[in-house]
Amino acid sequence: KRQLLLQKAEDNLTPALKDEIDKQLEETRSNLVIYQYQRQMILEKLDTVLTDAELENYYAANEVSFVLTSNIVKALFIKLPLETPDINKIRLLARSNDQKDLQQLESYCYQFAEKFDDFNEEWVPMNRLSVELPQNIENEENFLKRNTFFETSDSTSLYLVSIRDYRLRSSLSPFDYVKDDIKRIIWNTRRFEFIQSLENGIYNEALK
Repeated sequence: KRQLLLQKAEDNLTPALKDEIDKQLEETRSNLVIYQYQRQMILEKLDTVLTDAELENYYAANEVSFVLTSNIVKALFIKLPLETPDINKIRLLARSNDQKDLQQLESYCYQFAEKFDDFNEEWVPMNRLSVELPQNIENEENFLKRNTFFETSDSTSLYLVSIRDYRLRSSLSPFDYVKDDIKRIIWNTRRFEFIQSLENGIYNEALK
């Protein structure tokens, strides 16, 4: 059916429409060929190595671009059934920064917790943490300033939050929080400049 429809269309389209289709096909082919050539040259010749020094220099030179638009935290979140044994022990361990205590806490939580998350010890937006709690946090800034450890509950569960560190909106983002963004920015800039250089080089060679 598809082939028959194509044949009927070929027989009945006006010459003007056929010319328009040919132009579109040629344009599409040109774009695809150029894209694949640029991609091949990028893979073969573009320097993709980014050192920490380059990333840190970009960060220092562009601090105004890395102002936080939301509050972020490094935190530990635990959700436990109310009947969990040794809850006081878990509270103490959750407040600790000692690595042995945290390993013991992790062991307890694997046995009893409904949820245990340290967010890979990385910075996360505050709303990623607050969404886990049974009630809203009305003022995040005040909450973070006043609490290093927070506990609440509902009819079935106990919620423990240990705030390891925080940064407030409108302050400078920690380098670790924006490191991947900086990598993408530098990579995209290099890629754009490489393609421009490639095009200019081909053009100048043709002129000669």
